[in-house]
Amino acid sequence: MRSPSSPRPLPQVSPAPVVTVQGDVKIIHLKPPVIVRDFAVALSLKPFKLISELNQIVGFASMNSTIDEAVAQKVAEKYGFVLDIKHRGDASQQQAREKDKAKPVHDESKDMVPRPPVVVILGHVDHGKTSLLDAIRKANVAAGEAGGITQHIGAYQVEHAGRKITFLDTPGHAAFNKMRARGASVTDIAVLVVAADDGFMPQTEEALEHARNAKVVVIVAVNKMDVKGANLDQVKAQMQQRGIVPEDWGGDTITVPVSAIKGTGINDLLEMILLQADVLELKANPKAEVAGVVIESQVDVGRGPLSTVIVQKGTLRTGDSIVCGPHWAKVRAMFDEQGLPVKEAQPSMPVRVIGWSGTPDSGATLNGAKNAREAENLAEEEAHRLKQEITTVDSAQKDISIENLFANIAATQQKVLKVIVKADVFGSAEAVRQILEGIKSAKVSLEIVSAEVGLVTKNDVIMAAAAGATILGFSTKLENGVTPLAKHNSVRIETFEIIYELSDRVREMMADLLDPDIKEVKLGAAEVRATFPLAKGFVAGCLVTEGKVNRGATARLRRGREIVHEGKVATLKRFKDDANEVRAGLECGVKLDDFNGYQVGDVIECFDTQKVRASL
Repeated sequence: MRSPSSPRPLPQVSPAPVVTVQGDVKIIHLKPPVIVRDFAVALSLKPFKLISELNQIVGFASMNSTIDEAVAQKVAEKYGFVLDIKHRGDASQQQAREKDKAKPVHDESKDMVPRPPVVVILGHVDHGKTSLLDAIRKANVAAGEAGGITQHIGAYQVEHAGRKITFLDTPGHAAFNKMRARGASVTDIAVLVVAADDGFMPQTEEALEHARNAKVVVIVAVNKMDVKGANLDQVKAQMQQRGIVPEDWGGDTITVPVSAIKGTGINDLLEMILLQADVLELKANPKAEVAGVVIESQVDVGRGPLSTVIVQKGTLRTGDSIVCGPHWAKVRAMFDEQGLPVKEAQPSMPVRVIGWSGTPDSGATLNGAKNAREAENLAEEEAHRLKQEITTVDSAQKDISIENLFANIAATQQKVLKVIVKADVFGSAEAVRQILEGIKSAKVSLEIVSAEVGLVTKNDVIMAAAAGATILGFSTKLENGVTPLAKHNSVRIETFEIIYELSDRVREMMADLLDPDIKEVKLGAAEVRATFPLAKGFVAGCLVTEGKVNRGATARLRRGREIVHEGKVATLKRFKDDANEVRAGLECGVKLDDFNGYQVGDVIECFDTQKVRASL
């Protein structure tokens, strides 16, 4: 029996195309994939003629090649045919639509019930977002965080005055902007945390922009009111400049002064969130077909892929089948933020779901399916579509021009650092990928071979050995037996807990790939005052004008601006004795290699060359 995680092999043979005529229009009906051999028969062409035509469009084709649907449409039009491609599920979708039309229209507004607000806490790094959430939940979230940074999004539900509020805990570091923006897109209310002593900072501006783009209501929590230098009026003035005028200044933005450390103002903030939720009249239908958003996903040792999801409508129950892009799940178990099992999750409730076929992307939407088979089929169709998209992009990029050929040759000669990223959760992997893609250099390029979640495995080491890549682990551990295998295959594995340390280390590794820069250090200079004949040539009588002249040092003879000779100091004499070095202010006799063309007024410069690490 096939395991749920193993993908079903994609069909290579499609049913023979059927040609129908409607008036003057000839229509070819077929199901994907479009195979060259069958398509040629439908067009009444000889296969080799169709192949030569396709070679001009897409680069290369053979009898059994599959043709992209857009290309097939173009070719069909050229020969006077209309192409009708029937995808799997089209007929069933048509039947479903007809059934829906036949059904009496159900008034959903009767089933709508109030739902808890989903709140995101945004703001500048170190302004106390996690401490504020810590004060709200009365549990120590901040203590275990590396470098004071929340490493990935989590979702929590709290109760106040008998009502529930769902909080998204988003990272505050600049590297996690994309996750923060995504976190804001599923929320109703954004609490913008501003430190009373610092006021608005660059990331505060970014967070405000994200909240505005996501069209969510903003409540400003002015934190650190207990700190020396706290200035509430200054923060309110900055708010007014940015178009979010405080209520007590005649605007409509709720502003709550709080102290996360002392726990003051927390109840006021929660009351304001509930008040704002009442104004928004947040409602959802718990009887509708289930739909929601994946907040975070990771691979857990022993439990496999799991994800944190927030239900947006409907009710998610244990045993339900759901689909999210190319991944599907039959919900084996669900847990709340405290790790306690739950049987069902209603709108706005965050739960951890176990039973996925793979790790769904953060921010992706999930939908319910009738059963596991339908969920698996939908996921496979999406995976097939994504694969086709990649193939289309690849074929479009295969431009076999001379310029492209030379560009490819130049690219192969460029220094490349290849890395494989493994992180604890999907959001972290995405954030690491984003920060690595931001490292730009004309001298050395960075190639991310893969970025996945889970432990560093033996397969990763084998892949790294084949690709010549370095493995970067972020907040994750190594599987047993990985270290000796990596040593045997000469694969470097580096693990990090803080993202900016990873970024700095990658920059160093990229710089190490470059040839060192040669730096020239001037040792001294001597002016030629006279020339003396020797048995074999001439020697220059000099006065050392700066620094020192060393025997064996690299030197150049300069005449005006022109360099006449470059070589080594072969002979260095002080009066008639050999000397190792002569310092400024003293006279000496100098001979450079076998050179004899010295003139009075020439300058002999001595220098040393040093290798220094190249910069990006």
